[in-house]
Amino acid sequence: MTATGDDSGLDVDQLRQLTPGCLLVNHLNNAGCALPPRTVTDTVVDHLHLEAMIGGYEAHSDASGRIAAVYHSVAQLVGARPDQIALLESATAAWQKAFTAIHHCRPFGSGDRILVSSSEYASNVLPIMQLVKSRGVRLEFIPDDEHGCVDVTAFANLLGDDVAAVVINHCPSQNGLINDVVAIGAALRAADSSAWYLVDACQSIGQLPVAAGEIGADFISATGRKFLRGPRGTGFLYASDRAIAELEPFPLDLHSATWQPDGYEVARGAVKFESWEKSYAAILGLGAAVDYALDCGIEALSTRIAYLSQYARTGLDAISQVTVRDRGLSKSGIVTFTHGRIEAQTLVSLIREAKINVSLSTPDYARVDFDSRAIAAVVRVSPHAYNTTAELDSLLELVTNA
Repeated sequence: MTATGDDSGLDVDQLRQLTPGCLLVNHLNNAGCALPPRTVTDTVVDHLHLEAMIGGYEAHSDASGRIAAVYHSVAQLVGARPDQIALLESATAAWQKAFTAIHHCRPFGSGDRILVSSSEYASNVLPIMQLVKSRGVRLEFIPDDEHGCVDVTAFANLLGDDVAAVVINHCPSQNGLINDVVAIGAALRAADSSAWYLVDACQSIGQLPVAAGEIGADFISATGRKFLRGPRGTGFLYASDRAIAELEPFPLDLHSATWQPDGYEVARGAVKFESWEKSYAAILGLGAAVDYALDCGIEALSTRIAYLSQYARTGLDAISQVTVRDRGLSKSGIVTFTHGRIEAQTLVSLIREAKINVSLSTPDYARVDFDSRAIAAVVRVSPHAYNTTAELDSLLELVTNA
């Protein structure tokens, strides 16, 4: 077992042996799409083979018990009940299901305010901007504190009866901060606010503990493909008891509701936020990814990722012309930087040519955050537990000599 240099207790050699992609590439783009462990790939491929051999409906029926188990695994991951989990094709699809259900049952209109974190992802802001244009809704970005996170005190002072929804990301995709979603939920409860609370945990699921009960959100949306290491085309939605009781998704289909002789009956539980057609191979792969993460231990994964990301920040900070752009008092596994002489897009291309996978983040992902700091683009590095300091050293050497 290789010494990890951290207190995670993880066997990094084993993690890498179970991740075939480690043999081919230095993958530091886990905030984009992580390398899956072998069990995830095998699970997906095995079910596709089963569909090819006996038929898709028949394979679905054959795997029904294992599909049901995915709800239990995801519920365990976020500290919820299985009936509070909906399985969807992406974090965006999950977030949109929640947002449109709110709008369908309690239409947003003129005078309504929606409070949004300044680092919010474009896909969550654009629908609100549509309502600003079409319905007269007021979109307000919550001020940051001195560390760049949502200022919880300022947020509490913004609350009022006219606040219809609060939209917060746990970890933004374009810098390393971690928003205190627990404190934000507590502020909402202290104010006895009826605002709907939506948390985007797209970048935190799989690298940080996410406890639905502690956060107190009405909805938590997440993807499978990032730090959770699941297949592309997977995501999930946690829905609170309040959301399940008071909201009806729009539009419904024959999975989320049943057509009765005298009308329709909406499905019970969070499953009503799903649609009928989905990839069951991908869902089973998501379940395999969640089970793998739980077996590793979320706390252990978090410790390892925090160690590697800080190693990267420290190394980058020591390089002439490089500026680490991360914000936040406590930081996530997302590391961002710029170079004084080389544009971010050019530097990303140079890094990729060396078979090191990193990502480019641009203002269209999070306009308020980028514009407030006058940054044109950043290089994003996002290690996972299976990465090594040697892999990070290869990146640091390349940037040093660029």
